[in-house]
Amino acid sequence: MSSRQDRQRSSQQRSRIAGLAARLMAEDGITDLALAKRKAARKLGLPDCAAMPDDSEVEGELRTYHRLFQRAEQQARSIQLLRAAARVMETMQSFNPYLSGPVLERTAGRYTEIDIQLFVDSAKDVEIFLLNQHISFRHSPPRSDRAEAVLTLVCDDVVANLVIYPHDEERVTCKTRDGRVRERARLEAVNKLLAEG
Repeated sequence: MSSRQDRQRSSQQRSRIAGLAARLMAEDGITDLALAKRKAARKLGLPDCAAMPDDSEVEGELRTYHRLFQRAEQQARSIQLLRAAARVMETMQSFNPYLSGPVLERTAGRYTEIDIQLFVDSAKDVEIFLLNQHISFRHSPPRSDRAEAVLTLVCDDVVANLVIYPHDEERVTCKTRDGRVRERARLEAVNKLLAEG
């Protein structure tokens, strides 16, 4: 088989994996892109060494899936999540909050949780603040070595994760697994998104 045919077959496999991974994320609530890709490859009967799509390919397929099959639900959920994120960010304003993740990237679906990054001197300051405000929270495992802690709370029936980083990390640019700059937005930008609908 020629290298051109190999590339074409590899491209088709990547596309099939990306499409099924997006469907698994939209319908089954899988939030981890790597896990969704592995499950999709297994369901398609592909070997472990199959060429995997980039995260951006799966996110593109996820947007397409939402647009084709869950448009009204996804739009309503996106607005609900943005409103809840804005309320949490307003409450946490003294801790330099940034919205990040699927809610900002407009790939949020029915199972999406809000991710808000906070940059502080100590995670204990955030915990004390929440306790003083009588806001219930629980500790969740950090998804990154850079995060000091993750405090999970519920706001308007939506789960919000306060991902706490050391204060000096605020100027550091975070990247996704496939090398793209991870977007993040301040409260003003979130309110602008809400105003645009």
